[in-house]
Amino acid sequence: MDAAAALNEIAFWLERERATTFKVQAFRKAAELIAGLSPEELAARRRDGRLKRMKGIGDRTFEVIAQAVDGGVPDYLAGLRERGAEPLAEGGRELLAELRGDLHTHSNWSDGGSPIEAMVDAAGMLGREYLALTDHSPTLRIANGLSAERLGEQLDLIAAIDAGRAGIRLLSGIEVDILEDGTLDQAPELLDRLDIVVASVHSKLRSDRRTMTRRMLSGIEAPHTRVLGHCTGRLLNGSRGTRPPSEFDAKRVFAACAEHDVAVEINARPERQDPPDELIQLALDAGCLFSIDSDAHAPGQLDFLQYGAERAARNGVPAERIITTWPVDRLLGWAGRGR
Repeated sequence: MDAAAALNEIAFWLERERATTFKVQAFRKAAELIAGLSPEELAARRRDGRLKRMKGIGDRTFEVIAQAVDGGVPDYLAGLRERGAEPLAEGGRELLAELRGDLHTHSNWSDGGSPIEAMVDAAGMLGREYLALTDHSPTLRIANGLSAERLGEQLDLIAAIDAGRAGIRLLSGIEVDILEDGTLDQAPELLDRLDIVVASVHSKLRSDRRTMTRRMLSGIEAPHTRVLGHCTGRLLNGSRGTRPPSEFDAKRVFAACAEHDVAVEINARPERQDPPDELIQLALDAGCLFSIDSDAHAPGQLDFLQYGAERAARNGVPAERIITTWPVDRLLGWAGRGR
């Protein structure tokens, strides 16, 4: 099999298993190193020892490349495929099958680890019908948020990538910060051009209940907002440690979501599991729509939708109230950005 493709597929499965970034990048960087080499050149470099001496090729990546050059499926990849055949989550299988898309993902334009094209390819492999790219907005500097100029450049690239892909739609979007004064962190004229706007709070998460409620309500009421992202901001585990949920008047917030037709995100990242189950129930009672999203920062993390589907099913969220089960034309019509 193609050696570079084998290395990239290994990285995908490792991302899905939440392996360390260092381990994943070892395979992705090795794939980049050999991507331009023909099978004949790779075989020659393997025979004369040059492949082993290439900077960025270690023992494991050399073994994978060598076995791929020999025409077989590398042993390491075969083992990962076998593990990958097992579901990430036990429940929610029927709901997972109804999910058509993902409206919250990140690329290496902000704090993701892979090019947009790699994210789209992985989404297609997983059977998604559409994928929204929602990199961060400018105030979130730690995540390399996009300035107005960079977002404009990205929109041109998204249009070009979407035009060249069959079978999956790439939607333009942003995860825009709800700033402390409740405004959205991007120029309105640029937000006008986007298919999907996910609005999230990323700063001052320990603000008092009244302040946070006022801030969130203002963000929800903004006319561009279509999805309220990871509403509590909590972290249950992972490399960033833990963080308690922010405090806000959930009944008022979800009532506003229902009134303004803003979907409440069920964030599928295992370290977030946001909203908590009790808030999903409040949002259900309020009549809210939902969006099950991966919040993927790498191709393999796109499969985290399994976790979100399990939680939604466990909490009795009907498929018809989940916007990511909708066909893309219905979704875009609802979002007001039909193309």
